[in-house]
Amino acid sequence: MNELQKEKIIEFRQLGLSYSKIADALGISINTIKSFCRRNNLGGYVGKGNKKIDLTFCKNCGKELKQVLGKKPLKFCSDICRVKWWNAHPEMVNKKAIYSFSCANCGKPFTAYGNSKRKYCCHSCYISHRFGGDMHE
Repeated sequence: MNELQKEKIIEFRQLGLSYSKIADALGISINTIKSFCRRNNLGGYVGKGNKKIDLTFCKNCGKELKQVLGKKPLKFCSDICRVKWWNAHPEMVNKKAIYSFSCANCGKPFTAYGNSKRKYCCHSCYISHRFGGDMHE
């Protein structure tokens, strides 16, 4: 949790928002919100929590995002944040373009991501099959 997120939690609690609404808005676990609030004397029941908030924040750095009506909702503030977040969360990538092949040179089965026209399992097989030589020493 960064400083901007901490400030937003304090601001939202003072507005009367519930833990779950703050967690949804910031993309942070509800238990993290509860713990932070209890440590900072922001815990307990806040009676006026019926406010709807349409704020979104960058998944990587927590910076507030300005959404434009009629366009796809933003998840990241920049390409740098997007790349950093996806590199830190490779398990979240939904890889649908995985193809299985048999190497045209050695016959070994292999898989490739994103290229449906692969013929060789490695560069040395390509050289060997295409030019009759071998790159291995």
